[in-house]
Amino acid sequence: MTTTTVPTDFRRRLLGGLSASIEERGYQDTTVADIVRAARTSRRTFYEHFSSKETCFVALITEANDEMIRLIAAAVDPSAPWTAQVRQAVETWLACADTERAVTRSWIRDVPALGTLGRDLQRDLMEKFVTLVQALTDAEELRAVGIRRVPRPMAIVLLGGLRELMASTVEAGGKVTDVTETAVRAAIALLGPTA
Repeated sequence: MTTTTVPTDFRRRLLGGLSASIEERGYQDTTVADIVRAARTSRRTFYEHFSSKETCFVALITEANDEMIRLIAAAVDPSAPWTAQVRQAVETWLACADTERAVTRSWIRDVPALGTLGRDLQRDLMEKFVTLVQALTDAEELRAVGIRRVPRPMAIVLLGGLRELMASTVEAGGKVTDVTETAVRAAIALLGPTA
């Protein structure tokens, strides 16, 4: 085993420990002790990788969203009809968010409480999702049917609305995928051909 493998393994374990603790008790009630207990490691190891619970949380949310974006991009078949492409993207996003509902809820509700760190994270994540939406809608096949690259403000409206729909569904005890049809219809309405 190389020396670079060990830190990566510990980091992954710590992120998994935070995720497990959020699932069990929520982010606000999670402590560093809870994270290291779930990760089966030490406080010393925690602080070798993260300066605080907040920086660990930012890393967890960033990595989860980066993976989500990768999966969404891979799920969309650019040769499919545009409505099918929208469905593929939305269904993948909701399915990813549903795999860890507590972390999804925490991403939406707890990140703002992080102050500047949270605002920076939200801005970075939104930009990554806006870039994804713009990339997916900036295709020759879509232009042929009247779909144009989504302007940034429209992408923000779409993403913010879907994110809030996910959060309210999880808070009400539902599965994120319960709102699939509503989310797909909303996305189609916002992204559809322009005159």
